[in-house]
Amino acid sequence: MGYEGRWKTVKVDVAEGIAWVSLNRPEKRNAMSPTLNKEMIEVLEAVELDAEAQVLVLTGEGDAWTAGMDLKEYFREVDAGPEILQEKIRRDACRWQWQLLRMYAKPTIAMVNGWCFGGGFSPLVACDLAIAADEAVFGLSEINWGIPPGNLVSKAMADTVGHRQALYYIMTGETFTGQEAAQMGLVNKSVPRAELREATRVLAGKLLEKNPVVLRAAKNGFKRCRELTWDQNEDYLYAKLDQAQHRDPEGGREQGLKQFLDDKAIKPGLQTYKR
Repeated sequence: MGYEGRWKTVKVDVAEGIAWVSLNRPEKRNAMSPTLNKEMIEVLEAVELDAEAQVLVLTGEGDAWTAGMDLKEYFREVDAGPEILQEKIRRDACRWQWQLLRMYAKPTIAMVNGWCFGGGFSPLVACDLAIAADEAVFGLSEINWGIPPGNLVSKAMADTVGHRQALYYIMTGETFTGQEAAQMGLVNKSVPRAELREATRVLAGKLLEKNPVVLRAAKNGFKRCRELTWDQNEDYLYAKLDQAQHRDPEGGREQGLKQFLDDKAIKPGLQTYKR
């Protein structure tokens, strides 16, 4: 499926099973405008149905991942418009930044190449996994502009970072590095910027080896289970297990058990079953 030139503020390149999706407003440090938010909805829906794209990597052009919401286009200009327009603009932002990304049908990796500020924390945490450049700069600077963190920025921090650290950065607006983001659990790991794309490609390659139906059930099951009681979780996760077996055209469960029990060909934890 060809994507070149299809969107103004987002670039998409699919290669070797990976959809490299780049926020493409480098002159604005990829700040998220109403146009970008609208186009990202279209991008995510298109890539989800693209059989050639099995893993989605979200990154940014230039030296930024995203500087957050565009203060001029998202706040000042929208504030000056009709109230009903504000509802539409906010709905578009939420639609892609967490509603679509959080339970996306394919594995997602945030590749944080540079600046990640404010509203960028919502899609960052909505992605399943995240790798940052050591040189990346993170910050919740809303407090400095007279704005409390909006959208689900605070929820994103609460779900990934310790209570004291989250409040420290929310209340001070100070910045932190990719290495610090890894230490506090906001990203999985941090590597030098020059190694970032290759490290992301290697991680995506590990996900490409897995059964996609089972992988989807596993990751979405984990995310849902954080919101349910123990009893609800038992019912829900067994239902996901049965659903995955029913919907899996590869018969991964049967193949995995055969390779382990009969063929003695795999060692769980050391090898995956051969798709």
